[in-house]
Amino acid sequence: MTKLIVAALAIPLALASADGPIVLKAARMFDGKADHVVSPGLVVVNAGKIVAVGRGAAIPPGAQTIDLGDSTLLPGFIDAHTHLSDPYQRDYRQGEMDLLKKAPAERALIASEIVRITLMAGFTTVRDVGSEDLIDVGLRNAIDAGKIPGPRMLVSVRALGSTGGHCDPAAGFIPNLFGHEAGIPDGVINSPEDARKAVRYNIKYGADIIKTCATGGVLSLTDDVDTPQLTQAELDALVDEAHALRRKTAAHAHGATGAKRAIRAGIDSIEHGTFLDEEAMRMMKERGTFYVPTMMAAEGLKQSLTDGYMPPVIEKKARLAMASLHETVTKAVAMGLKIGLGTDAGVYPHGKNAGEFEQLVSCGMKPVNALKAGTSVDADLLGVADQTGTLEMGKSADVVAVPGNPEDDIRQTQKVMFVMKQGVVYRNDKK
Repeated sequence: MTKLIVAALAIPLALASADGPIVLKAARMFDGKADHVVSPGLVVVNAGKIVAVGRGAAIPPGAQTIDLGDSTLLPGFIDAHTHLSDPYQRDYRQGEMDLLKKAPAERALIASEIVRITLMAGFTTVRDVGSEDLIDVGLRNAIDAGKIPGPRMLVSVRALGSTGGHCDPAAGFIPNLFGHEAGIPDGVINSPEDARKAVRYNIKYGADIIKTCATGGVLSLTDDVDTPQLTQAELDALVDEAHALRRKTAAHAHGATGAKRAIRAGIDSIEHGTFLDEEAMRMMKERGTFYVPTMMAAEGLKQSLTDGYMPPVIEKKARLAMASLHETVTKAVAMGLKIGLGTDAGVYPHGKNAGEFEQLVSCGMKPVNALKAGTSVDADLLGVADQTGTLEMGKSADVVAVPGNPEDDIRQTQKVMFVMKQGVVYRNDKK
């Protein structure tokens, strides 16, 4: 713990923040929209914004030039499903004890290192879909204020679910763990009225988005992974209230029945979707519902099953989910669903987020479409396409570079060598 805090405090906020224009040069470029990587790569940045892109871009006099050589410039990556206040733990028992033994201030300090690691991996924007003690709000605000380095964060405060379900923080523990039965402040709802009140509660305390648990989950102790956990009326009320208050919504949904309830309610994205059936996928296609598979979570589960500890009930669910996910995502790719990149960071070691690009390609997605999933598609899903997700004039100067050509080898996304966020250079391995 002490090492983490010292490391976080010893690292400068940024490598460079030029007052004048900066010209980024590379052998290639992917702008987040095109169907191919193009050559050469050229992006002109000034005052935190992109002011010109591509071969014909005018280079302002006196501009600082950063030549990244045989690399590819891309929009800053986006992860639509993270838990940046949760350190990765191979041992299930250790993760549970952290919540019970570490004070919120200590967990926030640990999380300040996690957000830095995420930024250095090339992820300049994230959607954080479940936290405790307003740590996600604190991280977002500290990053926005320039106090700590990290990605742009859209946060959810508390994920909302039913009593005893995947989002009930006390499920599997003694009654009145918090001195009271878990309720709305803890993310637990049991009626349409509760759902509306919980949405308002989360927004009151800073939520940018609303996340709910429509089905059981893998890492919870008291439910089956695929069972529905909220009624149609509860989901209808939750989504309606969130949309009325101009917040997008996301549903953790492994099982098809709960997913279909969320889709009918108008949910913006289905997370995980491990056991989606053909009817659910058709519904998503018709309604334009996004699918965020979080395949890196399965990679984290594999590691925990190999050299960590999981209670038998969780191990059984993990093996069921891992056996189904790849086939489900392959079907979704073939059907042409709108697939965003999200990883469930925290279920696997933070900083390895870019492994999701490779996972999507392994399911039949073209590398260039995987790149779009983690840039422009995610920007549309998060509602930030006017700010980021593409290399275009007027957008935030969120730019990363990877060696070689990721269209030829998608694994290059895991070798980020340069990170700029809002015109500030946080990483430059070529320097």
